[in-house]
Amino acid sequence: MRQQIAKALLMCVLLSPFALRHALASEYYGQVTFGGVPVPGVTVTAKKGNTTFTVVTDERGLYRFADLSEGKWTLDLSFQCFAPIQTEVAITAKNTPGTFELNLLPPDQLKALATPSEGSTSNPTLVSRAQPPKERAPSTQAPPVEIPKPQEDANQQSSDGFVVNGSVNNAATSQYSLDRAFGNRRPNSKGLYNGGFSLVLDNSALDAKAYSLSGIDSPKPAYNRITYGVTFGGPLHIPHLVQRGPNLFLAYQGSRSSDAVTDSALVPTAEERAGDLANAAGQPSTILDPATGQPYPNSLVPVSAQAGALLQLYPLPNLSGNGLYNYQIPVLDSSHEDVVQTRADKTLGRRDQLYGNFNLQSIRAGNVNLFRFVDDTDTLGMNTAINWAHRFNRQIFFYATYRFSRLRTLTRPEFANRENVAANAGVAGTDQAPAFWGPPALNFTSGLAALSEAQSAFNRNRTDGFSASAGIYRGHHNITVGADLRKEQYNQFFEQDPRGTFTFNGATTGSDLVDFLIGVPDTSSIAFGNADKYLRQTVYDAYGTDDWRLLPSLTINAGARWEYGAPMTELQNRLVNLDVTSGFAQIAPVLASDPVGSLTGTHYPRSLIRPDRSGIEPRIGISWRPLPASTLVVRAGYGIYHDTSVYLAPVLQLAQQAPLSTSVKVQNSAACPLTLANGFTPCSTTTADTFALDPNFRVGYAQTWHLSVQHDLPWAMQMVATYLGVKGTHGVQEYLPNSYPVGAADPCPSCPSGFAYESSGGNSNRQAGQVQLRRRLRGGLMASLLYTYSKSIDDDSVLGGAGHTSNSSTQNSDTSAPTSETPQTPAVAQDWLNLRAERSLSAFDQRNLLNVQLQYTTGQGLEGHTLMNGWAGRVLKEWTLLARTNVGSGLPESPSYPATVPGTGWVGPLRPSLTGQPVTSNEPGRHLNPAAYAVPAPGTWGNAPRFSITGPSQFSLDSALQRTFRTRGRFYFDARLDATNLLNHAAFTSWDTTVGSSLFGQPVSANSMRSLQATFRLRF
Repeated sequence: MRQQIAKALLMCVLLSPFALRHALASEYYGQVTFGGVPVPGVTVTAKKGNTTFTVVTDERGLYRFADLSEGKWTLDLSFQCFAPIQTEVAITAKNTPGTFELNLLPPDQLKALATPSEGSTSNPTLVSRAQPPKERAPSTQAPPVEIPKPQEDANQQSSDGFVVNGSVNNAATSQYSLDRAFGNRRPNSKGLYNGGFSLVLDNSALDAKAYSLSGIDSPKPAYNRITYGVTFGGPLHIPHLVQRGPNLFLAYQGSRSSDAVTDSALVPTAEERAGDLANAAGQPSTILDPATGQPYPNSLVPVSAQAGALLQLYPLPNLSGNGLYNYQIPVLDSSHEDVVQTRADKTLGRRDQLYGNFNLQSIRAGNVNLFRFVDDTDTLGMNTAINWAHRFNRQIFFYATYRFSRLRTLTRPEFANRENVAANAGVAGTDQAPAFWGPPALNFTSGLAALSEAQSAFNRNRTDGFSASAGIYRGHHNITVGADLRKEQYNQFFEQDPRGTFTFNGATTGSDLVDFLIGVPDTSSIAFGNADKYLRQTVYDAYGTDDWRLLPSLTINAGARWEYGAPMTELQNRLVNLDVTSGFAQIAPVLASDPVGSLTGTHYPRSLIRPDRSGIEPRIGISWRPLPASTLVVRAGYGIYHDTSVYLAPVLQLAQQAPLSTSVKVQNSAACPLTLANGFTPCSTTTADTFALDPNFRVGYAQTWHLSVQHDLPWAMQMVATYLGVKGTHGVQEYLPNSYPVGAADPCPSCPSGFAYESSGGNSNRQAGQVQLRRRLRGGLMASLLYTYSKSIDDDSVLGGAGHTSNSSTQNSDTSAPTSETPQTPAVAQDWLNLRAERSLSAFDQRNLLNVQLQYTTGQGLEGHTLMNGWAGRVLKEWTLLARTNVGSGLPESPSYPATVPGTGWVGPLRPSLTGQPVTSNEPGRHLNPAAYAVPAPGTWGNAPRFSITGPSQFSLDSALQRTFRTRGRFYFDARLDATNLLNHAAFTSWDTTVGSSLFGQPVSANSMRSLQATFRLRF
């Protein structure tokens, strides 16, 4: 016991100087200027006895010592061509910033510096800044700086980061020198070449099971995710052929991966398939035969031949005892990807430089859905750029660029060119081309799984871009002027809905399942023909900016940009819009091949949309340091940005219109009876065209502004407070003219209906405040905390409908045609006469979001045991741990109920009415209260606001562990382990918000569970 006490006392005595130094350590900082202008790169050395610390001023002339013990220190400041400064400072608990003004050396000393020493062949200006000019030796190299080894001087402070190449701290004699593999530290010609190999591994054995919404575990499929790559770079040198070739960089990356997903659904039981609904859950107690008005005997419903054939595609239930889902399977999606990248640059003479790149990407993916349909998608993309830079003189530079990109997408659904499922089931009226074979889409409003499959497509899109700009650098002004021209081609081969869509909502019998069994849908829609489309668009812009360094403490970057995207045209003029009279009293198709309205006599352009050339975008940014030698920085900015890509989505619909193709959207009625066998026949009461675009459609734009204040805090901390604002104008709005609520009388029986009309009257507004607290790298620890409080509102059909598909009951996500840009489908407004009722929270409105990032590297700084050596140092030092977490409030969701808008064939989702009950539910497993909503009274629209439900809160925690192992040669080995969802915490992404669905208030999906990924790289 006495020996242990003695050892403890001895340890305390030995460690007391070290502990005392840190207990009494203080921060000391200041600024170095010349003529009032900050000077970067000044070497500042603090000495006290045998202890020496060295730092270099940053671009603002600021220097900082983090841990100086209290007492008197000698401060030395040295910078080439300036007289050295030496002074004493007293370090206390409260230090006053030190400000130093440099003075130039006398003319004779400056002249001596400019004269090479005898026998010297090097540039004297490259002499190390660490040596005072009067002490320089007349040699061709900078004299070595004596730096004690770590074991000889335990107080030597280590560098926490790299400094800019070319400074004194990149000299070979500096303890802060960059590694020999970087920049100007290459020892010989062999170092001009570099390369590496990489391997990323992820196996199902390392990952957790996918989350089960049903609460019943399913077997986890076995899979592997492997990514591998190789890189090589250096000058091209072929003996006797190419002596001074360009510098090349080559890279290849391949991946073979699979993703496991657990799908849960509600499917018809064996009894329900046979029409026996006596014991079926969720069905009416009495089911009436629509033909006779009498109950079916023993609740035994006759099953139509078409329904019986389509039911064969549904799997049988494999779960029991669960009231929400009765079927669950794990599915495995596969993806193979190969990427090739090349870069090259070559200097031509003293004034010209050529550089460019070429990238090629090939992806082969197989997606499996709930029905085990496998849809294959092959994507082949390439892009290249050639750049030329020319220097006229020291102040004027010219740049020119040509860019080319091409993307080919081929989608092959399960039944394409294999089986005509719709025709074999007795469903008439679908496209009979083999490429578009497959089943019709079936949608149910009660929660039954929708039958869906991807659409066949073969799209080839291309962009040619030309740009030219000039940079003028004169005095305090850095001026840039330029212009761009892009020619865009969208060569599409697809049809929007060639197999058709049926929707069942129980309008006939009170049960959507019974309606399906007897073969009577509530609505039907189909769109096919005119499969090949060749869309063209030209985009222009011109701009000019001035980066004006008005004062050392004030910079203004101001300019303007004009951007114009011409409305899209079709190469063979196969576009159809509607010529509309005032108040939508009459409509008639107008074709791009004959662009004259038969009703109004209006002459339209070939695009059928009038151009909008008002894309002027002023922009300004300001950076201001109000207090000299202070870290306080104020930044502000304002700009306008136009969306020139807004035309693609509506023009694709204009290309799928009668009379050039078949487009039907009808509702079951006495005047237009629908069946599964004959549901895609146009009725005389419906319009032949289902979409129209306002010919005066305006391009939307956003005004953005921000104000931020940045200030450094003690303990290597920095705080930034920011205000952000965005105002959107001319957003997309889509509505149904001449529509009216369920149960109301038609106010205009002679007026046309059944088509959607898209205009540009939407608006949006987003306000956000951010506070960021960042700890700079010190002692191996770096951290960042960012909190955002924001609110966004809009009445925009695309912006507000982000992440949602319009007419979700009739437009299945798999039925939309795939395109290179995947244009969003607008959400149709509920009441076309009251578009202001659409104004609500935006779909992306997240009120609170907290992001925290941490990074710690062992063996950094004295507190991190930088002096650790031996086997312990080799094992424990230089490990980097990273952690990132996001915690946020839920995203808004809209309550809805499925109903067909009378006379249109469009199925909701309409909004229900509020009952006054609380929205949240106390029922276990159900997060929303079904009693909070009700179907609106006949003849009225629902009053529940759009996006008035708060979705599930968001949480994620990811981490990584990495280290670089160095060898005595030129090889480096990197190892990294990444963990996604480290805590294996199940966070739901959204709720089911369909009123009347058996799944209302239940989670729709969950985030991915824990996944581990190992990465290995060998570099040389």
